[in-house]
Amino acid sequence: MSGLNQRLHTAGHRRDLFWVAAIVHRVSGILLACFLPIHFLVLGLAIERTAALDGFLKWTELPAVKIAEAGLVFLLAVHLLGGIRVLLIENLTWRPSQKRLATAAIGTAGVVALLFFLRAL
Repeated sequence: MSGLNQRLHTAGHRRDLFWVAAIVHRVSGILLACFLPIHFLVLGLAIERTAALDGFLKWTELPAVKIAEAGLVFLLAVHLLGGIRVLLIENLTWRPSQKRLATAAIGTAGVVALLFFLRAL
């Protein structure tokens, strides 16, 4: 196989919906892991310094923070649904409709994040 043909052959899978779903699952996991230290810091504030926690809670009322919270809910939903997708792929037989399920998972995560955001306003 020539070099160009080999590159086209190996890069073709990267346009597949399942490859995109796998990347989204990994990226959402990394971003959630980055969020955890902040979450633990806030929990520490709740235990040790109530005045600092009150200031932080006032900050969370800003519109940009509400948008970020909706993004966090989106990441959680995408990661949860991506994990379920991996479990299904590993434990069930392959079906062509699984691509539609992967697309539905992203759509469901978006709806969940939007509902959270609208409720948080």
